[in-house]
Amino acid sequence: MPLPEQLRLDRQLCLSLYSATNALIRAYGPFLKPLGLTYPQYLVMMALWEAGPLTVSDICDKTRLETGTVTPLLKRLEAKGLLQRNRSLVDERAREIVLTEAGRRLREPAAEVPIQMACLSFLTPEQGGQIKALSETLFDNLKRHEDRVDPV
Repeated sequence: MPLPEQLRLDRQLCLSLYSATNALIRAYGPFLKPLGLTYPQYLVMMALWEAGPLTVSDICDKTRLETGTVTPLLKRLEAKGLLQRNRSLVDERAREIVLTEAGRRLREPAAEVPIQMACLSFLTPEQGGQIKALSETLFDNLKRHEDRVDPV
């Protein structure tokens, strides 16, 4: 019995996106290692450099990471001395995440990472823009579907 076309692995969009994402994250590794950051930690630090201090919920929204992923990341970043997790003065149930001096100093060398990645020329700037735009459209559509199927 022949395999239906829709079950062929090489026809799956999810496999292409998953494989490309993993390869892209691995490509960041050599640039993040000297900073002492993993890719998810880098995302959290970028959110804090851009808009800190933030609550855990704010960080989850900005990075699109789940709370169960962010909380251990924050603990590890705090252990490295890059941030502090303080009780919010507004809502004592919430944690306010604040960069330490060491966390703020890391911003300057981290600013080189996107430049270093761009220099690898995996894509032209136009191709990168197209993939980013299509990825955002896909994310937004999937998020809307998820919210309809499983309203919070």
